[in-house]
Amino acid sequence: MRIPPYYQRPSWQRFFSGMVIGGMISWCIFLYIFGVWQEENAKLIRKQENDIAELKNDIKIWQEDYEELNNRNLGKITIQKINIKIINWEKYKLDEFSVFETEEDVRNDIKMVLAKDLETVAKSKDLIKKIIENKPIKIYDKRYKLKVREMVIFTTLTVELEIQFAE
Repeated sequence: MRIPPYYQRPSWQRFFSGMVIGGMISWCIFLYIFGVWQEENAKLIRKQENDIAELKNDIKIWQEDYEELNNRNLGKITIQKINIKIINWEKYKLDEFSVFETEEDVRNDIKMVLAKDLETVAKSKDLIKKIIENKPIKIYDKRYKLKVREMVIFTTLTVELEIQFAE
């Protein structure tokens, strides 16, 4: 078997040389386009890696600040509500409205502790107790005094009071 003698015909020589030159030109164009595309992607990947590193660093800084603020705020939890309860008002045959007014008066007397941190309120619990106990209460022309039975200090200040005749 023998190869046909195309090398002797100039039209076939031009066709094959055109194919070779076209292949080389297209290969150069492909390498150029692929190189530019790869370079752009490599730049994008480097930029994204830098952004990720910066964001991780920012997250770490924010988390440290958040933990520090949480630790500071745990030490400074504040009083947000005051609950006053008179427990033995039935013994003196008082009506609920009078008891409610008395509780509101006591709440108004000690409302200065609202929005104060727990440490300050805990240090001044004797003062709060004296404020409540030293104020005489007048209900239906009778004088009463209050005695603090229990005081719970947390975000809600809860005070249980006993009412007694003033002497």
